[in-house]
Amino acid sequence: MANSQSNTNSSTSTVWQVLGRFVGAVVVLGITAFFTPGFTINNFWALALAAVVLTAMDYLITRFTGLHASPFGKGFVGFALAAITLYATQFFVAGYSISWVAAIIGALIYGVIDYFIPGNQSM
Repeated sequence: MANSQSNTNSSTSTVWQVLGRFVGAVVVLGITAFFTPGFTINNFWALALAAVVLTAMDYLITRFTGLHASPFGKGFVGFALAAITLYATQFFVAGYSISWVAAIIGALIYGVIDYFIPGNQSM
């Protein structure tokens, strides 16, 4: 009986962790878009979907290459991956638009904001 309750608490904790990371990703991405010229997100739903797409792309990149798309996590490679994922997201999300220059600036801003917000958010 105690084992069943432990599994329930563990799954509830996992749900809250995933939800917390999602909210963190939305906040970081929203702030990044606000401060980056040439980077627009039209509405909240585009912002939310972009956060999901960025997180999924980061997961897939990490899973298959072992590289994490974090601007400060892996030096230049992480920075380049962050800029590429920010740019590539526009092809999957309507209402999300970014130029190459904005993706580079956005990767810098994203990294700085992600550094100061507590937790382990990832793109």
